[in-house]
Amino acid sequence: MPQILIIDDDPDLLSVCRVGLEAMGHTLRTAETGEEGLVEAAVFPPDVIVLDLGLPDLDGLEVCKRIRSWSSVPIIVLSADGSEDRKVSALDEGADDYMTKPFGMRELNARLNVALRHRSSDSGDHPAEVVVGHLRLDLIHHEATLSDERLDLAPKEFEFLAYLALNVGKICTRRMILENVWGPGYGKEFHYLKVYAYRLRRKLNDEKGQFLQSDPSVGYRLVQPQ
Repeated sequence: MPQILIIDDDPDLLSVCRVGLEAMGHTLRTAETGEEGLVEAAVFPPDVIVLDLGLPDLDGLEVCKRIRSWSSVPIIVLSADGSEDRKVSALDEGADDYMTKPFGMRELNARLNVALRHRSSDSGDHPAEVVVGHLRLDLIHHEATLSDERLDLAPKEFEFLAYLALNVGKICTRRMILENVWGPGYGKEFHYLKVYAYRLRRKLNDEKGQFLQSDPSVGYRLVQPQ
């Protein structure tokens, strides 16, 4: 069973998560401080970490940063602070997803499953081809098809879509996308993304943004269809 590490100083939340997540097929380990969480993550490497930002000893962002320096384990930040700046900071420090309190156990379980799928498919090297639902991207020849129909994509449209596909299920911040697709000098050209996301949604028949989702002022993610 997948092993989940939750780092949070709220014993009631930990108790509820233990009952709920174990009933959904996960094994749970817990830590109530940042330092304890770092030890747990190192000694008993989990499959996913759920990390609170408001810990009593260390800022959760610092914990995230330290873990990311030696591990690629998926990290889902869980916090009562839903401010955009805090979200962006957590994602830029290496978090894979961000949930605000209060939250539903079914939603947390769904996000854990996304993180687990992403980890199992991440070999560390880019594949020659990536498939997300009916979308197929040939990363060698820069060709894209949707339901076996060729998509006419401009080079940057393809690269934007490929970056999201390689990180399917994860929120990619605007800065991450710009620096990886356009280059380090474009980290603040946020208007580019709105234009390209609009174009891609039209070509993907996704005008409502259910496949290529956006979190206003934070970033974008491609969602694996159920």
